[in-house]
Amino acid sequence: MISVLKSGLMTTIQDTGRYGYQKDGVIVSGAMDPLAHRIANLLLGNSADAATMEITLMGPVLEFQEDAFIAICGGNLTPMIDGDSVSMWKPLYIKKGSELRFGQPKKGFRTYLSIAGGFQVRKVMGSSSTYLRANMGGFDGRTLEKGDQLRFGHLDSQPQHLKEQLKTVDKALSFKEASWFVGPEFTNYTKNDQPIRVMPGREFDLFTEQSKEDFFNGPFQIDSKSDRMGYRLNGTALNLENKKDIVSEAVTFGTIQVPPDGNPILLLADHQTTGGYPKIGQVASIDLPRIAQMRPGESVSFSPITHEEAQRLLLEKEKNLKQLQRGIETKLR
Repeated sequence: MISVLKSGLMTTIQDTGRYGYQKDGVIVSGAMDPLAHRIANLLLGNSADAATMEITLMGPVLEFQEDAFIAICGGNLTPMIDGDSVSMWKPLYIKKGSELRFGQPKKGFRTYLSIAGGFQVRKVMGSSSTYLRANMGGFDGRTLEKGDQLRFGHLDSQPQHLKEQLKTVDKALSFKEASWFVGPEFTNYTKNDQPIRVMPGREFDLFTEQSKEDFFNGPFQIDSKSDRMGYRLNGTALNLENKKDIVSEAVTFGTIQVPPDGNPILLLADHQTTGGYPKIGQVASIDLPRIAQMRPGESVSFSPITHEEAQRLLLEKEKNLKQLQRGIETKLR
């Protein structure tokens, strides 16, 4: 069991999402950064869909009431166990009674804490993800608060080799790290130094030539009013060639809509199921984790990519992730 001593800015339980109900108006939700969530689970031998803790910018303070195996992936929010810095992107063994807290955010916006066996919360419509606006899923449908206690799977579910390797920790220490870690080819995406790749949206051609140019020349600033539903982007207003009524239709994670004020809205994990604003672009799936690690106040720019190239990059990424999974499984056995 884990006790929450301090809540942090916004800490929720998430998994890969709640699929199959959008036709009924129920959103998918799920981890904002699906890559960090997935790798955090792979590092412990969990299912990719196991629930993790999504921690936003200012992390919680957690006390472990029993021994546990954990991994921390995503943005670097300076994790510490009993005051000592710990590494990210690798398995960790943490002793009963130890305290995990987070310090000054160094890079990125969200980090993911996985635990062996996953966090044990009641599933709603097949998912553990928290949807805050509907008070659904996760831990009582809300952010974690001081005094909450979270249960997780038994250590016996962990691969035996990992248990034997990490539990030989010095009695004076609170934790032990694995000697191996996930390489930078999977982890350096939190740098905000490259444009986000975008495919033209369904209504792209309805915008003026100047607006099309402005969209890809940017930059836009992420507004402070942004949340898990979407990033409001401030910059040069984007305009249609002619005003036109748009029929509401399905939208998804990464859809970029433009409301009448001309300031785009980039839809995120808690996006609505349909939208009636013209869609100027769609973020390529490979760049969704990068979007998730951007903070309000930061600037974002876009570059065009074809649907075919976006597919190729995604397939290549999946191939590399499968290789990573096989490598991790070898270490865990």
